[in-house]
Amino acid sequence: MSEEIIKNLGPLAPLAGTWQGDQGTDVSRIHSKETETKYREKAVFIPIGPVNNGPQKLYGLRYSMTAWPIGSDDAFHEELGYWLWDKENGQVLKSLMVPRGVVVNAGGCVEENSKRFRLEAECGSETYGVMSNKFLDETYKTKNYSVDVIIHDDDKFSYKQDTQLWIPVNQAIFHHTDENTLEKV
Repeated sequence: MSEEIIKNLGPLAPLAGTWQGDQGTDVSRIHSKETETKYREKAVFIPIGPVNNGPQKLYGLRYSMTAWPIGSDDAFHEELGYWLWDKENGQVLKSLMVPRGVVVNAGGCVEENSKRFRLEAECGSETYGVMSNKFLDETYKTKNYSVDVIIHDDDKFSYKQDTQLWIPVNQAIFHHTDENTLEKV
């Protein structure tokens, strides 16, 4: 790992590496019934940078995450994407895609040495937004996405994620939530 990249990751620097956790809780809605699934996950964050967009210089982490229900070897969730640090604008960005045809570009203002931060995206935003495939847009439309991250001092980090889905058949927003604490391995 390049020292230059690590020193330029700002608040993302502690996340570089491989992480595992088995205390996850996923609350979702399947066939109009709220379901809670306990899960384990593995996340890998690989430092990258600099990424130059003209005068903008970003450093970040290429990441992959996979989650399995406790007791199963069949993954029920995967993500691929990037966590990026924009030092000039004091922002962290999380760009991800899931293999259901959903992409999210979330962001938030974060202090360089912060150990806690929140990233958000909203359907229809031209900057920090959410896009879904046609089926999901018509049946489980993602209206908002947020993730709260806490980086602990003991090689752990935790997150709480809230994906707000508009479900037309119920005429209501459902909060699909995920949370876990992971340890560096």
